[in-house]
Amino acid sequence: MVAMAAADTQLPPVNQQGLDIRPTPRAEMNLHPLDTFPYEFPGREITVSFEMPEFTAICPFSDFPDFAVIKLSYVPNERCVELKSLKLYINSFREVKIFHEHVVNVILEDFVAACDPLRVEIEGDFHVRGNIKTVVRAGYRKP
Repeated sequence: MVAMAAADTQLPPVNQQGLDIRPTPRAEMNLHPLDTFPYEFPGREITVSFEMPEFTAICPFSDFPDFAVIKLSYVPNERCVELKSLKLYINSFREVKIFHEHVVNVILEDFVAACDPLRVEIEGDFHVRGNIKTVVRAGYRKP
């Protein structure tokens, strides 16, 4: 293994294949809002877990659908997420062109903004595509 100084390291240009990559801009995603309801037992920690096995978004490189199982586990603070809104929110990604790594981060940001949980963990377990399986995990802990 060759050691190189950080100053000497230069990354190659992105998109060396010259593909037409057009992810959906965040402002144009039109994601369904996440509704919440009050958690009646603040201070009592519970863990709420969801598994959404039919997640679909669109690959910005190929325009083909990407399929995944999204797992979300959280500890409510003062609000819980309402399930129908979560279903509609997750289903609204079907028309969105987005990379696997960004899907999980967008869901995390939106969930934290809506619910203000004590903790949340999100996993995107994407189906095999071109002999590669991708699993992306992200988490948040309230300071």
